[in-house]
Amino acid sequence: MCYHAFNGAARHYVCVGCRLSFKGSRRRICPGCREQLVHAGYDFAAPRRRDTKAWSVVATVLAEGLTYDHRPGCGCSRAPSFRPRTKAQVRVRRRAAERLGLPLSVTLARRDAFTPESRDERPPLPVAAKRDPA
Repeated sequence: MCYHAFNGAARHYVCVGCRLSFKGSRRRICPGCREQLVHAGYDFAAPRRRDTKAWSVVATVLAEGLTYDHRPGCGCSRAPSFRPRTKAQVRVRRRAAERLGLPLSVTLARRDAFTPESRDERPPLPVAAKRDPA
């Protein structure tokens, strides 16, 4: 079971344009620009407001539909997910997506951009294969 489900962890919402982050906000509208806030996940750690390079990386990750969830220690059965932290990591993953013909969201979630298979991308096992015959 997920650690967050039982401990009442708050979701993080961000406004990338204003570079603001809110935890567990009931108002889902940015007070600065009146735009809709984006769900960033339970494990989001906001960069400093003046760090425009880090916020551009956050904008890229969120624009691809990824969130900052399932880090080690979460307790979920899902494997921990990687998220890029620098513009250089995003550039490498964009290049990998173009060369491999994959969506950018897939390569952004990989620890090594050019590794052909990761635990998160494996197809689900058929129901019969999940059972142990012994």
